[in-house]
Amino acid sequence: MTTTRSRRTRATAAKRPISVTAVVDCVGALASRATSGHLYLYDTNKAGGSSGQGTEALRTRVKAGDELIWTCLALECEAYVAIDGIDIDPDICEPERRVFPGTDVVYWTGTVKKDAESPVPYRIDFRLGTRDEPVPTAVSPVLVSKEEGR
Repeated sequence: MTTTRSRRTRATAAKRPISVTAVVDCVGALASRATSGHLYLYDTNKAGGSSGQGTEALRTRVKAGDELIWTCLALECEAYVAIDGIDIDPDICEPERRVFPGTDVVYWTGTVKKDAESPVPYRIDFRLGTRDEPVPTAVSPVLVSKEEGR
């Protein structure tokens, strides 16, 4: 028999957002003019099936209704890094730029609209240092809805 409390606990846990954090070696990326080898992606859904933690090829396991939150950090404390945009299939998710209230700290958020039949690659564009042009991810992270091989 399922109690009201356990149903409420499961419903609350299911609504928790999935955070995707990009750690960028800004100095390395600026020197090479690319993120390849200078970007480390992590998410908070490893227990839910995400893989590729700490790599550029993060595979974030999602399902319809999941809220995603993208943030970034500079590996070097004195370097400037920001997400300039996220390019993903708008039928799956439409990320939007937001600012934490009372700060100038930017983050991006979006809700997964539907389960995808195949992996959905996306690109993150970063603002690095004083460079005028955004630097895109060299390898696409992906959102996955189904287990591989099933």
